[in-house]
Amino acid sequence: MTDIAIVAYQQSDCVSDAGAANEVEMIMPVLRRIYDQVGITNAQDVDFVCSGSCDYLQGAAFAFVLGVDALGAVPPIKESHVEMDAAWALYESILKIRMGHAESALVYGFGKSSPGELPIVLSQQLDPYYLAPQWVDTVSLAALQARIMLDQGLITERDMAEVVSRSRRNALHNPHAQLKGDISAEDVLAEETMVSPLRRADCCPVSDGASAMVIATVEKAKAWGLPYAIISGIDHRIETHNLGMRDLTDSVSTRKAAEGAGMSGGRVDVAELYAPFSHQEIILSRALGLGDETQVNPSGGVLAGNLMMASGLSRVGEVFNRIVAGEAERGIAHATSGPCLQHNLVTVVEKA
Repeated sequence: MTDIAIVAYQQSDCVSDAGAANEVEMIMPVLRRIYDQVGITNAQDVDFVCSGSCDYLQGAAFAFVLGVDALGAVPPIKESHVEMDAAWALYESILKIRMGHAESALVYGFGKSSPGELPIVLSQQLDPYYLAPQWVDTVSLAALQARIMLDQGLITERDMAEVVSRSRRNALHNPHAQLKGDISAEDVLAEETMVSPLRRADCCPVSDGASAMVIATVEKAKAWGLPYAIISGIDHRIETHNLGMRDLTDSVSTRKAAEGAGMSGGRVDVAELYAPFSHQEIILSRALGLGDETQVNPSGGVLAGNLMMASGLSRVGEVFNRIVAGEAERGIAHATSGPCLQHNLVTVVEKA
């Protein structure tokens, strides 16, 4: 099987409101930086391009096509899109290379969430017959999940607060983070609940921005002369959209995706988990069997900044950055989609 290398990664700052900047204006600076990092001129210098975004954020069908303007109209390129986080665009790009249809690929994701009410917009991911018509927002569903865990004695509110505290402290070293600071678990617990039992700090912020990555065969990466890391495995699994038919206190799909990606094949030095709510980081860590030897969300994770439709790709990028910097030899990146951790993807990244 063809080995896939990550050769470059770039991300914009997570900002609460990008103002008048449109999607193209958010994407282009990120693409410019990644072209410079690889040493190429434009998107025509790679064999395949795949993006991830959500038309519902802009409220128009095929709105992602506007983002494609950031690539340039001519000459034509081989391009695809997923109506999901760009982590799934990475999955498609890996398949493209492994099937022999490309040697390199540019993957990017973007989202401008600030104009609408993101928790309500995401209710459209729910069952279209029974739940979506009720417009149940994502925060309320996550609060239900957290309440079940608390009532069953699986977590405490202090456990959740400690996740937030660690996230904010880790984010002090992340120049792209939106929320950062040296706050204690006591500071978090002193906040009033927003949607019981969740406090505002337990929920990821709404963020605007984009991220991008370039992957290639190992031979192509060597030809470019760039430091790289190997994607040794990737898998994704989905559970039922009927929330009453699955255990919300566990993430079976994450565990199965990790098994499929080969996570058990070695030590995990770092794990970047897409946990939009504090208690979900605990669910994911337990599902993956992470121990004290693993650094969890050293970037601060999405509690420090959530680029909708790009944060899953950013988790992979954060692991890549630490490996090429010599801070880790092997790590996993997790991405999620849907309510209460419904659909999960796990990527294993290793030192070359």
